[in-house]
Parts: sequence; C-alpha cells; structure tokens
Amino acid sequence: MAVPNVRSSSFSRNISVVSSPQIPGLKCGPNGTTFISTGIRDLDKILGGGYPLGSLVMVMEDPEAPHHMDLLRTFMSQGLVNNQPLLYASPSKDPRGFLGTLPHPGSSKEDKSTAADPDQGESLRIAWQYRKYLENQKNSIDDYSNDFDMRKPLERQFLTGRPIDCVSLLDSSDLSVAQDHCTTFLSKFPRSSSNIASIGRIAIQSFCSPLCEYSEKESDMLSFIRLLKSMLMVSNAVAIVTFPPSLLSPSSSKRLQHMADTLLSIKAIPDGDKELEKLLTGYKDINGFLNIHKVARINTQVPVILEAKTFSMSLKKRRFLALECLNQAPVDGSSGTSYGTSGSCSGSSKSGALDF
Repeated sequence: MAVPNVRSSSFSRNISVVSSPQIPGLKCGPNGTTFISTGIRDLDKILGGGYPLGSLVMVMEDPEAPHHMDLLRTFMSQGLVNNQPLLYASPSKDPRGFLGTLPHPGSSKEDKSTAADPDQGESLRIAWQYRKYLENQKNSIDDYSNDFDMRKPLERQFLTGRPIDCVSLLDSSDLSVAQDHCTTFLSKFPRSSSNIASIGRIAIQSFCSPLCEYSEKESDMLSFIRLLKSMLMVSNAVAIVTFPPSLLSPSSSKRLQHMADTLLSIKAIPDGDKELEKLLTGYKDINGFLNIHKVARINTQVPVILEAKTFSMSLKKRRFLALECLNQAPVDGSSGTSYGTSGSCSGSSKSGALDF
C-alpha cells in the first residue's frame, strides 16, 4: 500500500493556548497579553484591562499637586491585597512608613447596601443557581480589581507576612543599590511558556528627586531606566516610576518618556479659575487631571485608540478615586449665543435668511 506523500516545511504555526490565570490579580487580554490591575477600576477600563505584564509605566509629576501619590498608593495596595510581592523605593529616610498611607479596599456601593431593608433579602428569594452565579461574578471582580477607600488605611493583615522590600534612595550616591534590589527582585519572576506562578510589582517614587545625590547624574538615571525596562521584558512584573520632568533637561526628559511603555502625567487644577469653572461640569469636585500620552502595545503593532486622553480625577463620596471624561458645561443663554444656535454663517445676530 502506497504511503501518501506529506509535504514537510520548516515553517510551523505557533499555536499557543492561552489559559485562564491560575492566581488572583491577573486578566487575559488579546494577543496573549496578561494584565494586572492599576488599582483604579476606571483606569483599567481606559487602558483596555490594566498594565500589561513586563511593561514600564512612567508618571510625570506636577510639583503643585501630589496626585501621582494616589496612583502609587492604589497600585501598591492592589498588589498587597492580591498577595503579590512588592518592591518600593523612595527618596525618604523611612520608606516603610509610606505603607501606613496605603488605602484599604472597600466598595463604592456600600451605602446603598447598608441603607436597604434587612428583611429585603428574605423577601426576595432568588434561585440558588442564580445566587451562586452572582457570588462567583463578584468574587472574580474582586480578585482582579478593587475600589479603595482613600481615607481608610490598609489593615495590617495585608502588610504582615507579605513579601515587601523597601529601599531608601536618599543616601545613595549612585543607583547601584536600587539596581541590585531590582535585579534580585525581578529574578524571582522569570517569564517562561508555562503557567504564571507569581508576579511582582515595583513602585519607585520621585525618581529624579533633588534630595538624592545622583540627581545630577542624568546619564546614570537613563541607564538605570533602560536596564530596568530590559529586565521587565523577560519578567512577570510591572514597574511604575514617577519623576518630575521639570527638574531634568529637556533631552533627558524626552528620553525617559520615550522609554516608557505607558506614559501618564498629572496636572493640578488651578484654584479659583472662573473661566475653567464655566467650561467644566462638576468643577468643584475635580482634584486634578490625568493625561494619557502613551498606552503599552505588547505583542501587537496596532495602536490603542482612546476615546479621550484627558480625564478628571475626583473622589466619589470623598473616598473613592474616580476618572471621568471632561464634559463641557452648557452655555448659558444670557452669556451669548453658542455655535449651534447661531443662525448666520457670517456671525450676524440678525434673524432671518442666512447671510452668505
């Protein structure tokens, strides 16, 4: 019996089956991308899922507003809640003291649930299959992302016994100490084709602070960020670095922005700006602005198209951090005519036929 000829080729299709993450705090995305939560649910939705594993996130600080600290706090708290190892570095004498300012997970819908009638649960009898489905859905959401109460400190149960490494950059004449800590930390999370066993988070605050002795060595700082990014590309970890661009030369600032996979910036909102108050709705509740300059592209060349690039930062119920698109306030009729109500192409306010 003749054996059929089978064409062999040196090219084979690489078919990788993307399995669901086995550990909490991970989400599968397109093209084999795995995300971890930013700690802010609105930011997760804006970025398409969160921060991709192996990416470098750079946040440009505003000297007039410390809102970049909120991004760090929620990022660190989310990792500790999911029992993910953390490396934190800052230009302070006691960086471990910053852990006491981390927010505690909560729910922005707590008030509605507590205000409800306690007998309502007994009166509304739901099938046990549907109730089990709702519980599974709630647990799956909480395992990935949480709402954090910015006014309630993180409980000690999330801090004691957790793998946390704190590094002070204040007395360092160079970045060798920080480099050694990052190398040792990232070596625990090598990337392989098998299932992900654990992931790490790195948070570096005010990287170019003038309090550090290495702040004038811009070439060393660029080399450190370049090395950090190369190590992240082969690791199951994410690093977020905040830096003040105004303290760097324009060329060094541009290089740091170019090396970032995800680039964000914080902008303070001016107090008592009457013109801005007329333009924006909810101006009194806005604490600052978040600008998204670049979104990480992992395993793809297709750019991420955002509906907006500037979002307002506010605290819902004065506790939970929220991001919203900027909405323009309606134009008051007494202040003049708007572009939509003008009946003349030449700008004339006379009524009647169009004046061309």
